[in-house]
Amino acid sequence: MSSVPRSIRRATRTGRAPLTSLGIPFGLAGLAGTWTMAARAGLVTNVIAELLWTVAALAWVVVVVNYLARSRNRGGSIAADLRDPVQGAFASLAPTAAMLVCTHYAAYLPRSGRIATSVFMVLALVFGAWFLAQLVQHQRSIDAVHAGYLLPTVAAAFIVAQGAGTFAWGTLAVAAIAVGLLTWLIIGTVVLARMAFRPAPPAALLPTFAIFSAPPAVAGNAWFAHNGGQPDLLETMLLGTFVVLILVQVMMLGTYARLPFHLGFWAFTFTAASSGTYAVHWLALWHSAGYELWAWLAVVIVTVLIGGIAVRSVEVLLRAHAASRATTPRRPRR
Repeated sequence: MSSVPRSIRRATRTGRAPLTSLGIPFGLAGLAGTWTMAARAGLVTNVIAELLWTVAALAWVVVVVNYLARSRNRGGSIAADLRDPVQGAFASLAPTAAMLVCTHYAAYLPRSGRIATSVFMVLALVFGAWFLAQLVQHQRSIDAVHAGYLLPTVAAAFIVAQGAGTFAWGTLAVAAIAVGLLTWLIIGTVVLARMAFRPAPPAALLPTFAIFSAPPAVAGNAWFAHNGGQPDLLETMLLGTFVVLILVQVMMLGTYARLPFHLGFWAFTFTAASSGTYAVHWLALWHSAGYELWAWLAVVIVTVLIGGIAVRSVEVLLRAHAASRATTPRRPRR
């Protein structure tokens, strides 16, 4: 089996941008959220967080425009990308990353920020419902399933809940949490069964399994936004689940380290960032001796991981650009 799925190879060959590139602003928004939580915990001023939110917003615009521009006259179609069993799930990252950015900037532009967030909430929920309908209507191989299927279903619902909780839209927050928990149970079971009982996925998709451990942290951050940031029974249950699933990823570090680097490693970023945010929040609540050291450790690990992936990604893109220029025939001078 090829290490790269056919749809991604096709996109690369034709010059189309893969939908997986939408993981870049999603991960950067998650990192900005981690630094925002660090500022709320009193570890640092809010300057770094605001800078990262700006970078995330700009990255969203650049990545989305690049995808749309490269989708014209390069073979295939956006509709085909959305229906693709491998890439389609990543389309949800466009509205979910935008939700995170718009929710943040609603603190400065309340009316327009809430309207923009609401629009992206609707888009995310509609796409998630459409994605589930596609699973029912169109038979596909279980080998095409990967943890990215949690993005349009579980992650989108929890991020809708986080935005709703931030705006004190209590009914929507609780309803979205319920949707996220339901789809987490359903899709998470399918993903684990695929990984356990079928051959390993292509190397380009294996990093997506990091997304499998994200739901408890994303749900926990959403519930904190709804309940005023205080611990309760649900948060305690999510914390226990969070610890176990993060340990699963720690035990897989050797497997991940043996993989060649590619842009699919952005799958690690939001899981890492949401986990860092959740950990810092709990550490600030406990406020035990030395909590600041542990909180800083979480922030540094998340920042180094995402920063390293960003640097390696730039190197990969520069090499790909140089290779494409070298293979493009030059027009003869007149």
